[in-house]
Amino acid sequence: MATSQSEKATRFRALHQGPGAFLIPNPWDGGSARILAGLGFQALATSSGAEAGVLGRRDGRVTRDEALAHARAIVAAVDLPVSADLEKGFGDEPAVAAETIRLAAGVGLVGGSIEDATGDKDRPLYDIGLATERVAAAAEVARSLPFPFTLTARTENFLRGNPSIDDTIKRLQAFEKAGADVLMAPGLPDLASVRAVCAAVKKPVNFMAGIKGKSFTVAELQAAGVRRISVASSFYRAAMTALLDAAREVKDKGTFAYLDHSITTPDLNGFLS
Repeated sequence: MATSQSEKATRFRALHQGPGAFLIPNPWDGGSARILAGLGFQALATSSGAEAGVLGRRDGRVTRDEALAHARAIVAAVDLPVSADLEKGFGDEPAVAAETIRLAAGVGLVGGSIEDATGDKDRPLYDIGLATERVAAAAEVARSLPFPFTLTARTENFLRGNPSIDDTIKRLQAFEKAGADVLMAPGLPDLASVRAVCAAVKKPVNFMAGIKGKSFTVAELQAAGVRRISVASSFYRAAMTALLDAAREVKDKGTFAYLDHSITTPDLNGFLS
């Protein structure tokens, strides 16, 4: 039975209230979304990197219209709450980020993230003032919607050459004050940093697993205070790894041993029916 957007939004918001952390995996199309839903995950999120890969592009090379179409397809495939990686909101001005949130709600999403990365290698991060204004504008639109849209604000410090835990906390605290519902700092290097971030803010923290050497167990993250755990593009990359291994085997060896550990068509259809 189809669930209304408002019901999904309420369910999604409740997941953040604990008592522990919940997992929010990142599908890359309707089929992968169906599989993850079939495995019992309670919510899904898009990944900008995976979505770009599906289009044969690098992360950050997708337009707003393309990202929203991608999100719409995932929303339509499952009866779960879906949040979206909306990158910087597809524009620099606060009004553009705000409009992106309005459009995101229009395709059925119940949450979305706005980050402080500019996309400009010479100026990789917005200054904290503009970054906070952008979150505040997005939050204002989120609050105006007829359902509880969950806005995630993320600082890209540890991914964009500014690995300062102090500045990361300062930014997240500013974003929290500006109205963000969830806070996120991808690339935190160790559990001590995760604990510091979680202790410094009152809103739920999303930890992004998926970076080798900087991904910790669910139990460790829960103990550190994390409320939500995403996997970024790592499931997509795992699937592409399997593709590479199978294709190289066929091309280089002329064998098909990968079939011995591949899901069968009937089993796959079980998720898609």
